[in-house]
Amino acid sequence: MLWTISILALLAAAALRAGAFSVLRIPRADALRDAAEGKSGAEVVGRLLEQREQISPAVNAIHSALLLATAIPATWLVSRSMQGATVAWALLALVLSLWLTGDYIPRALGRWRPRTLAYGLAPLVRVAVRWGAAANDLLADEEEVVSNGEEIDEEEEQEERELISSVLDFTDTIVREVMVPRADMITIDRRAGLSELAALAEEHGFSRFPLVDEPDGEIVGTVLAKDVLGAYAAGRPFDTVEEFRRDVVFVPETKRVPDLLRDMQASKTHLGIVVDEFGDITGLVTIEDLLEELVGEIVDEHDEVEQMIVPNDDGSYLVDARLDVSELAAALGVNLPDDEWDTVAGLVLGLAGRVPEEGEEFEINGLRLRVVELQGRRVSDVEVRRQAAAVSRENPG
Repeated sequence: MLWTISILALLAAAALRAGAFSVLRIPRADALRDAAEGKSGAEVVGRLLEQREQISPAVNAIHSALLLATAIPATWLVSRSMQGATVAWALLALVLSLWLTGDYIPRALGRWRPRTLAYGLAPLVRVAVRWGAAANDLLADEEEVVSNGEEIDEEEEQEERELISSVLDFTDTIVREVMVPRADMITIDRRAGLSELAALAEEHGFSRFPLVDEPDGEIVGTVLAKDVLGAYAAGRPFDTVEEFRRDVVFVPETKRVPDLLRDMQASKTHLGIVVDEFGDITGLVTIEDLLEELVGEIVDEHDEVEQMIVPNDDGSYLVDARLDVSELAAALGVNLPDDEWDTVAGLVLGLAGRVPEEGEEFEINGLRLRVVELQGRRVSDVEVRRQAAAVSRENPG
């Protein structure tokens, strides 16, 4: 009976050590992503990792208790059944077995298969953390003194949740969602000279430009302002910027943003030309575009902050048609479909079923959208107004 208790306690200690060690090796963002995909145990691990610093002391307390529950009956049985030097050797073997089985091997297994063990043993770890609350309280008191009151408040927790959310969104985003559309690309003719390049760099603040063989023509490469200006400063004669042409990198619009970011980092490429499934150019993407998807808008001293939604005096809004449909919906507190299109321009095109004309109006979910300006075949600005019926429902009486 005592041997059974000892063995069961040792197995529980081993499982707990393997589970806790595995849990602590998993980034919380990965656990939340796996939970969103429906993987069993991932949600429990995500909740445990909200208070990562409390896991080790709580688990250590329960783990030590289990090892004591293993060692005490085993030692008593050994001392009763053996005598002399044999007892000492048996106790030494017992201690070594406890360390190997209850600690070393479980850690090795946790290092080898962290996700499998963490998700499978998450309920056991959760119970251990709950039972080890006394150790957690002790650790919290010590940290309060050591950290001089630098505790994580609600605002910091909110920032952490927002960061984790942005990381999860980042992993699922494709290039088409973050690229600069073809119509908004700033390009330079391959026959242009220094003055044209300097004017573009001054006007837009860009350091890299796609090189085209004629206005709105095929992209034949890229040119860096520093290459041209460096040659000019060194007194090297040249006629056109094409002499400084660099190879262009083409990127499929369905490529995932994290994969592209890794590729750009590895190849030290800062700009890519986006193409669709037919090989047609649909836009361009830069490393800055990818990073902004993760950390938010990056603005330097040369950037002008654009207002994408400008309220008018009559209660309507002038909206830049490049604005994401989801952002417009959030700003106005309405539901708008965004499965088939990403931008307000796409929404208008979808409602029209063709290229609309300036002044045309369309209705959707209590909003009236009027095309204010077209640039060629592209919708540039849209006036958005709540319909009278929708306004009266929101403001009864």
